[in-house]
Amino acid sequence: MNAVFTISTFHFLNELAQNNSRAWFAQNAWRYETLVCEPALNFIEAMAPKLREFAPHFQADARKTGGSLLRIFRDTRFSHDKTPYKTNIGLLFRHAQGKDIHAPSYYLHIANEECFLGAGCWHPGSHALQMIRTQIADSPDNWLKIRDDEKFLTDWKLAGASLTRPPRGFSAEQPAIEDIKRKDFVAVATLTPNDVTSPAFAELVAKRFASATPLVNYLCRAQQIRY
Repeated sequence: MNAVFTISTFHFLNELAQNNSRAWFAQNAWRYETLVCEPALNFIEAMAPKLREFAPHFQADARKTGGSLLRIFRDTRFSHDKTPYKTNIGLLFRHAQGKDIHAPSYYLHIANEECFLGAGCWHPGSHALQMIRTQIADSPDNWLKIRDDEKFLTDWKLAGASLTRPPRGFSAEQPAIEDIKRKDFVAVATLTPNDVTSPAFAELVAKRFASATPLVNYLCRAQQIRY
């Protein structure tokens, strides 16, 4: 089993982008297994004990399907783009209580266009979003302490969509109203291809995930999820 992602992983993703068809993929399925699946599952296994140290309720599930490795097949039912395959690698380390991609999670994205880590809640549902916003409004200082922490800001920045106006029930005078307007509560940390292909990649990812843990725990607490 390949121990790490390699430059050949990126070459495969680039070729897939140029030949995004079922026929091409069938002929190159062995490369997908060798250059994507094997190093991805190995990475997930390496992350499991590291996550237990700072995020024990988050899962590193090294199954080939149904686990932390997101499926490569695109859902094209409601898209004008009918190409069948994703051209990135996505690994999702979701909270054990989470039922979908919108739950509190840690995320790794590998693609030729960009590589990054994510931490937090992407597109949380309306109930979860209301709970997060209410917690921020009730104790803005606690939120701002986490958001503005120097250790956090060394690697991470908040990203995602926001409303143009304060959501219903929240005053524009709230100290943290710009954050209350967020529709995504997710932070992003950029990576380079050299990071991804380093033998110490799992250690780097664990260190950065750990520095985002106060944010993730805050979001769990808002939603009354164990952390």
